[in-house]
Amino acid sequence: MSATAAKKRPLPVDIRARKGGTPLVSLTAYTTPMAQMMDAHCDFVLVGDSVGMVLHGLPSTLGVTMEMMILHGQAVARGLNTAMMVIDMPFGSYEEGPQQAFRNAARLMAETGAGAVKLEGGVAMAETIGFLVTRGIPVMAHIGLTPQSVNTLGGYRVQGRDAEGEAVMADARAVSDAGAFAVVLEKVPQGLADRITGDIPIPTIGIGASAGCDGQILVVDDMLGLFTAFKAKFVKRYAHLGQDGEAAIAAYAEEVRARTFPGPEHVFADTAPAKAAKT
Repeated sequence: MSATAAKKRPLPVDIRARKGGTPLVSLTAYTTPMAQMMDAHCDFVLVGDSVGMVLHGLPSTLGVTMEMMILHGQAVARGLNTAMMVIDMPFGSYEEGPQQAFRNAARLMAETGAGAVKLEGGVAMAETIGFLVTRGIPVMAHIGLTPQSVNTLGGYRVQGRDAEGEAVMADARAVSDAGAFAVVLEKVPQGLADRITGDIPIPTIGIGASAGCDGQILVVDDMLGLFTAFKAKFVKRYAHLGQDGEAAIAAYAEEVRARTFPGPEHVFADTAPAKAAKT
């Protein structure tokens, strides 16, 4: 047996146990190659419904379907060996009630191999979260800015400033009490994020929240500079692959038009090269 044990894929209970410990690392992924790149570095990988905007050119996440999530979930699963996969429940797949949520969550997990689902909403979704958890569906909650509710929230604005803070705090307590194993805090003030992190017993995963959260998540295409339609304040660009890619495509187009590509090293001779004689 190898002296170095293989890294064990974490389960939701392991993620929950990381409360207050070394910060959890997460990124989104939508494809096998991206999943392979982040597998060794992330504790969990999220198949986000942001795929609708990032890869499919939709104006929001509202047009994402169950079929799209399953397709991308299956692709991501093929690229993961050590990170846990969490998958978003798309808009309209769980809001109707706990039974609808269970049917769709069970399908997502069965057809993708995800270790958990993520759904948006706080107090209003607590009953549904409890229903799922007691039936074997691990749930990561998502409060603060919930993109699926952008039309009722008045846009992609910060949630929880001033008097709104207590409502977000109530959401955090509700999802924790309902049995969620972690909660994403999106676009909430730093002080409120720190209060929530200190108040509830489950890990908080920040995105536009606070370095004091129990973990962080970003959309991988944002942090790599691949998605350039806009850049949120909370995004740090660790690379500029979109610019590099466009420059490479421009160089390719120029060489094709100038007939300098393909060069001699990229084409094949009319006759096969002679094989070396065996000695």
